[in-house]
Amino acid sequence: MHRFKNWQLFAGCVLIWGTTWHAITYQISDLAPEFGVALRYTIAGGSVLAVALWRGERLRFPLAAHAALALQGTFLYGVSYVCVYHAERFVASGLVAVGYSASPLLGGLGAAALFGVAVGRRFIGGGLLGLVGVGLIFWPEIVRPATGERGTLGLVFTVGAVLLSAIGSLSASRNRKLGVPLFPAMGFGMLYGAAAAAIVALLLGRDFALPTAPSWWLSLAWLALAGSVIAFACFLTLQDRLGPGPAGTVGVMTPLVALGVSLLLEGYRPDLLTALGVAFAVVGNALMLRPARGPAAAALKGGAPAAE
Repeated sequence: MHRFKNWQLFAGCVLIWGTTWHAITYQISDLAPEFGVALRYTIAGGSVLAVALWRGERLRFPLAAHAALALQGTFLYGVSYVCVYHAERFVASGLVAVGYSASPLLGGLGAAALFGVAVGRRFIGGGLLGLVGVGLIFWPEIVRPATGERGTLGLVFTVGAVLLSAIGSLSASRNRKLGVPLFPAMGFGMLYGAAAAAIVALLLGRDFALPTAPSWWLSLAWLALAGSVIAFACFLTLQDRLGPGPAGTVGVMTPLVALGVSLLLEGYRPDLLTALGVAFAVVGNALMLRPARGPAAAALKGGAPAAE
């Protein structure tokens, strides 16, 4: 990754993560979402651990570290993505992507409550603006006579995904103190998330039968390898070069690309209220992700955008 220029890394992150939301729509028709998540993160986790092994990183950790990684993976990659997949059964994938605009606010407030991380007024103001935007985006789907129930279910699953993902992100922040390197932590976390999704599927009595449609397998490969391995490698390289603030602008552009893909490929047609909500969400994200100054910069270091 070091031979790529910054703009190439940025474009790679935005284009890959901006399209993974739509790729999920091919995963939810022929197999239970819970099993789809399990397969995705089994492939992704194994691939990340293979990269870590190639990099010469250690892969043996004490039981306490694995317990912490299991907690992180269960929420960050497992049950939260089960909610994402179900949300996209009811609303356009771009709406779910923009709904994740609430993630930075929840993560910041959780870090402040649990770890004493300082959050500024601009961060909170931007987060609240993003929440207003998300509400405006989903409101037309909820009140529309033909899709009111589906819009409500889409919102419920999106909120669940954001909340569970925030718990996983906070667990990941806590796990940094255990000294587990990033790639092994990602790899083991993804495998634990896959196991959690599979357990949910079994508890719910989901049927398992591998689809035969080429679109399902191609989208699975894109989600597992491009979305979960390549894009993170691009982002982490970019973050090392620029810092978490500038690199975090990936999180502003990704939902816009996802919404554009929904417009082109899913027949989604927003109204004026939805467009206003998108604008609020983007401006709110931009405010939150502006580089912090002074002590707050160190406190917020390590943030990452919402990605699929």
